[in-house]
Amino acid sequence: MSDSSDKKITGKVFVVDDDEAMRSSLRWLIESDGLEVETFESAQKFLESYYPGQAGCLLLDVRMPGMSGLKLQSQLEEREIRAPVIIITGHGDIAMAVKAMKAGARDFIEKPFDDEVLLKAIRRALVVDAAQRESRASQSEILARMAQLTRREQEVMEMVTSGLSNKEIASRLDVSAKTVEAHRARVMEKMEAGSLAELVRMAIICSGTTTPAVE
Repeated sequence: MSDSSDKKITGKVFVVDDDEAMRSSLRWLIESDGLEVETFESAQKFLESYYPGQAGCLLLDVRMPGMSGLKLQSQLEEREIRAPVIIITGHGDIAMAVKAMKAGARDFIEKPFDDEVLLKAIRRALVVDAAQRESRASQSEILARMAQLTRREQEVMEMVTSGLSNKEIASRLDVSAKTVEAHRARVMEKMEAGSLAELVRMAIICSGTTTPAVE
Protein backbone atom coordinates (compact mmCIF):
# COMPACT_ATOMS: atom_id res chain seq x y z
CA MET A 1 0.00 0.00 0.00
CA SER A 2 2.95 2.35 0.50
CA ASP A 3 5.14 3.79 -2.23
CA SER A 4 8.92 3.79 -2.38
CA SER A 5 9.16 7.11 -0.54
CA ASP A 6 7.66 5.50 2.56
CA LYS A 7 10.22 2.69 2.87
CA LYS A 8 12.49 4.65 5.21
CA ILE A 9 9.67 5.40 7.65
CA THR A 10 10.36 3.67 10.95
CA GLY A 11 8.83 3.51 14.40
CA LYS A 12 6.13 1.48 16.05
CA VAL A 13 2.40 2.21 15.92
CA PHE A 14 0.83 1.83 19.37
CA VAL A 15 -2.89 1.08 19.07
CA VAL A 16 -5.07 1.68 22.14
CA ASP A 17 -8.67 0.53 21.67
CA ASP A 18 -11.02 -1.45 23.91
CA ASP A 19 -12.67 -3.14 20.89
CA GLU A 20 -10.88 -6.44 20.22
CA ALA A 21 -12.16 -6.70 16.64
CA MET A 22 -10.97 -3.16 15.91
CA ARG A 23 -7.53 -3.91 17.39
CA SER A 24 -7.18 -6.99 15.21
CA SER A 25 -8.33 -5.12 12.12
CA LEU A 26 -5.93 -2.26 12.75
CA ARG A 27 -3.05 -4.64 13.40
CA TRP A 28 -3.65 -6.39 10.08
CA LEU A 29 -3.94 -3.09 8.19
CA ILE A 30 -0.84 -1.49 9.70
CA GLU A 31 1.32 -4.60 9.38
CA SER A 32 0.22 -4.97 5.75
CA ASP A 33 1.82 -1.56 5.18
CA GLY A 34 5.13 -2.85 6.50
CA LEU A 35 4.94 -1.07 9.84
CA GLU A 36 5.45 -2.48 13.32
CA VAL A 37 2.41 -2.40 15.58
CA GLU A 38 1.56 -3.16 19.21
CA THR A 39 -2.00 -3.17 20.52
CA PHE A 40 -3.47 -2.47 23.96
CA GLU A 41 -6.99 -3.00 25.27
CA SER A 42 -6.88 -0.02 27.62
CA ALA A 43 -5.00 3.21 28.29
CA GLN A 44 -3.76 1.78 31.59
CA LYS A 45 -2.28 -1.29 29.85
CA PHE A 46 -0.46 1.02 27.45
CA LEU A 47 0.99 3.14 30.24
CA GLU A 48 2.16 0.04 32.10
CA SER A 49 3.98 -1.23 29.02
CA TYR A 50 5.30 1.90 27.31
CA TYR A 51 8.60 3.46 28.33
CA PRO A 52 9.50 7.03 27.31
CA GLY A 53 11.82 7.27 24.36
CA GLN A 54 10.30 4.63 22.12
CA ALA A 55 10.03 5.76 18.52
CA GLY A 56 6.53 5.73 17.08
CA CYS A 57 3.05 7.18 17.21
CA LEU A 58 -0.14 6.48 19.13
CA LEU A 59 -3.45 5.48 17.52
CA LEU A 60 -6.04 6.15 20.19
CA ASP A 61 -9.76 5.53 20.54
CA VAL A 62 -11.15 8.66 22.16
CA ARG A 63 -13.96 6.94 24.09
CA MET A 64 -12.95 3.98 26.28
CA PRO A 65 -14.08 2.60 29.63
CA GLY A 66 -11.82 3.47 32.53
CA MET A 67 -9.25 5.99 31.39
CA SER A 68 -10.56 7.91 28.38
CA GLY A 69 -8.47 9.02 25.43
CA LEU A 70 -8.43 12.58 26.73
CA LYS A 71 -7.26 11.43 30.14
CA LEU A 72 -4.52 9.36 28.52
CA GLN A 73 -3.38 12.44 26.63
CA SER A 74 -3.11 14.26 29.95
CA GLN A 75 -1.05 11.38 31.36
CA LEU A 76 1.26 11.47 28.34
CA GLU A 77 1.85 15.17 28.92
CA GLU A 78 2.61 14.62 32.61
CA ARG A 79 5.07 11.82 31.80
CA GLU A 80 6.68 13.85 29.00
CA ILE A 81 5.81 11.19 26.41
CA ARG A 82 5.92 13.07 23.12
CA ALA A 83 4.74 10.39 20.69
CA PRO A 84 2.36 11.96 18.12
CA VAL A 85 -1.29 11.05 18.76
CA ILE A 86 -3.93 10.18 16.15
CA ILE A 87 -7.48 10.01 17.46
CA ILE A 88 -10.00 7.46 16.12
CA THR A 89 -13.54 8.67 16.73
CA GLY A 90 -17.16 7.78 16.05
CA HIS A 91 -19.61 10.34 14.69
CA GLY A 92 -20.92 11.05 18.17
CA ASP A 93 -17.44 11.83 19.50
CA ILE A 94 -16.47 14.73 17.24
CA ALA A 95 -16.57 17.28 20.08
CA MET A 96 -14.25 15.07 22.11
CA ALA A 97 -11.96 14.64 19.11
CA VAL A 98 -11.74 18.40 18.63
CA LYS A 99 -10.92 18.77 22.32
CA ALA A 100 -8.20 16.13 21.89
CA MET A 101 -6.77 18.07 18.93
CA LYS A 102 -6.65 21.23 21.04
CA ALA A 103 -4.81 19.19 23.68
CA GLY A 104 -2.13 18.27 21.17
CA ALA A 105 -3.36 15.37 19.04
CA ARG A 106 -2.04 15.59 15.47
CA ASP A 107 -5.08 14.25 13.64
CA PHE A 108 -8.44 12.56 14.08
CA ILE A 109 -9.98 9.93 11.86
CA GLU A 110 -13.72 9.27 11.81
CA LYS A 111 -15.18 5.76 11.81
CA PRO A 112 -15.74 4.11 9.43
CA PHE A 113 -12.43 5.25 7.97
CA ASP A 114 -10.75 4.82 4.61
CA ASP A 115 -7.70 2.57 5.03
CA GLU A 116 -5.40 4.74 2.94
CA VAL A 117 -6.46 7.91 4.75
CA LEU A 118 -5.55 6.29 8.06
CA LEU A 119 -2.25 4.93 6.76
CA LYS A 120 -1.27 8.33 5.40
CA ALA A 121 -2.02 9.90 8.79
CA ILE A 122 0.13 7.25 10.48
CA ARG A 123 3.02 7.80 8.06
CA ARG A 124 2.84 11.56 8.64
CA ALA A 125 2.87 11.03 12.40
CA LEU A 126 5.91 8.73 12.20
CA VAL A 127 7.77 11.26 10.04
CA VAL A 128 6.94 13.98 12.59
CA ASP A 129 8.13 11.75 15.44
CA ALA A 130 11.45 11.10 13.67
CA ALA A 131 11.94 14.82 13.02
CA GLN A 132 11.16 15.69 16.63
CA ARG A 133 13.65 13.09 17.85
CA GLU A 134 16.33 14.46 15.58
CA SER A 135 15.60 17.97 16.83
CA ARG A 136 15.81 16.90 20.49
CA ALA A 137 19.08 15.05 19.81
CA SER A 138 20.45 18.15 18.11
CA GLN A 139 19.39 20.32 21.04
CA SER A 140 21.08 17.96 23.53
CA GLU A 141 24.31 18.09 21.55
CA ILE A 142 24.25 21.88 21.37
CA LEU A 143 23.50 22.16 25.09
CA ALA A 144 26.49 19.91 25.80
CA ARG A 145 28.70 22.30 23.84
CA MET A 146 27.21 25.32 25.61
CA ALA A 147 28.04 23.71 28.96
CA GLN A 148 31.71 24.06 28.02
CA LEU A 149 31.43 27.86 27.79
CA THR A 150 32.47 30.05 30.69
CA ARG A 151 29.92 32.49 32.06
CA ARG A 152 31.56 35.35 30.17
CA GLU A 153 31.60 33.33 26.95
CA GLN A 154 27.89 32.62 27.37
CA GLU A 155 27.28 36.35 27.80
CA VAL A 156 29.25 37.09 24.65
CA MET A 157 27.39 34.38 22.71
CA GLU A 158 24.04 35.78 23.80
CA MET A 159 25.01 39.30 22.72
CA VAL A 160 26.58 38.19 19.45
CA THR A 161 23.51 36.16 18.48
CA SER A 162 21.31 39.11 19.44
CA GLY A 163 23.01 41.13 16.71
CA LEU A 164 25.37 43.31 18.76
CA SER A 165 28.72 44.27 17.28
CA ASN A 166 32.04 43.61 19.02
CA LYS A 167 32.26 47.32 19.86
CA GLU A 168 28.78 47.34 21.42
CA ILE A 169 29.54 44.19 23.41
CA ALA A 170 32.84 45.65 24.62
CA SER A 171 31.00 48.75 25.84
CA ARG A 172 28.38 46.73 27.71
CA LEU A 173 30.94 44.45 29.35
CA ASP A 174 33.42 47.28 29.94
CA VAL A 175 36.25 45.40 28.23
CA SER A 176 38.27 46.03 25.07
CA ALA A 177 37.05 45.06 21.62
CA LYS A 178 40.12 42.83 21.35
CA THR A 179 39.00 40.92 24.44
CA VAL A 180 35.54 40.47 22.94
CA GLU A 181 37.12 39.16 19.74
CA ALA A 182 39.05 36.58 21.76
CA HIS A 183 35.92 35.48 23.64
CA ARG A 184 33.99 35.32 20.38
CA ALA A 185 36.65 33.15 18.76
CA ARG A 186 36.54 30.72 21.69
CA VAL A 187 32.72 30.61 21.53
CA MET A 188 32.83 29.75 17.83
CA GLU A 189 35.43 27.05 18.48
CA LYS A 190 33.67 25.44 21.45
CA MET A 191 30.26 25.58 19.74
CA GLU A 192 31.79 24.15 16.54
CA ALA A 193 30.06 26.90 14.58
CA GLY A 194 31.37 27.54 11.10
CA SER A 195 29.62 30.89 10.77
CA LEU A 196 27.66 33.48 12.71
CA ALA A 197 24.46 32.22 11.02
CA GLU A 198 25.13 28.72 12.35
CA LEU A 199 25.75 30.10 15.85
CA VAL A 200 22.45 32.00 15.67
CA ARG A 201 20.67 28.80 14.59
CA MET A 202 22.09 26.99 17.62
CA ALA A 203 20.93 29.77 19.92
CA ILE A 204 17.41 29.57 18.46
CA ILE A 205 17.30 25.78 18.86
CA CYS A 206 18.24 26.09 22.53
CA SER A 207 16.15 29.15 23.33
CA GLY A 208 14.21 28.72 26.53
CA THR A 209 16.76 26.37 28.07
CA THR A 210 19.34 27.16 30.72
CA THR A 211 22.87 25.81 30.74
CA PRO A 212 25.25 25.90 33.74
CA ALA A 213 28.42 27.79 32.88
CA VAL A 214 31.97 26.63 33.45
CA GLU A 215 33.47 28.82 36.15
